[in-house]
Amino acid sequence: MSVKNILISQQQPTTASPYTSIAEKFGVEFEFKPFFKIEPLSSREFRSHRINILDHTAIVFSARTTIDAFFLICEELRVKVPETMKYFCTTEAVANYLQKHIVYRKRKIFFGDGSPESIIGLIGTKHKGEKFLIATAESSSKDAVTKAFETQKLDFETAVFVKPISQDIKDVDLHSYDMIVFFNPADVKSLYENQPDFKQDEIKFLSYGKTVVTAMNEAGLKIEISAPSPEAPSVAKALEIYLTQNN
Repeated sequence: MSVKNILISQQQPTTASPYTSIAEKFGVEFEFKPFFKIEPLSSREFRSHRINILDHTAIVFSARTTIDAFFLICEELRVKVPETMKYFCTTEAVANYLQKHIVYRKRKIFFGDGSPESIIGLIGTKHKGEKFLIATAESSSKDAVTKAFETQKLDFETAVFVKPISQDIKDVDLHSYDMIVFFNPADVKSLYENQPDFKQDEIKFLSYGKTVVTAMNEAGLKIEISAPSPEAPSVAKALEIYLTQNN
């Protein structure tokens, strides 16, 4: 069965995206529907985790949402972040977002290329003695950055600053789509919270990321396409390869 309608479980891009050229090339239609939203933990929720922010000398950020949540919690708990605090960000875009909250100084803000390895490279031997706090989202599994820090035996703690909240998708007819793309375990959680009797039937799923694969396997969902891979580092590339071979 060829794929004609694809549901992306994210917000519709506001700028040009590779999905546009795929739609034109293969005659497929894309729809965008977030399955969850991200909200900051309350100060009470954060306190329950017994994390002392000031025990650390460096913070690791991988998303703008965790940056906002971090500084909001600091404000609510009246934690004054010292000028000496260092910030390690997975990408330049995340690092630039810090300017919303602090004065950007190159000597205390570092960014990688999106990979955990690039963060480890930035730390090197010069910053290996820092006490790191990895800002994460509520999740049952370790992310790639945390695993990389474990492998390098760095001194770190993880702290949850944001949590996923399922969106209302009860009235979405998922069987009107030939394929659905999931990016986060929270997508799977939202699916079954909204539609507990969901049956996959002929729907094809594309999963992006190892944690999503785990969540989908646990839910008994069959995965048609899994990314990233050496041949398909992005969802767009994975779709292009699949549609070329199957449509």
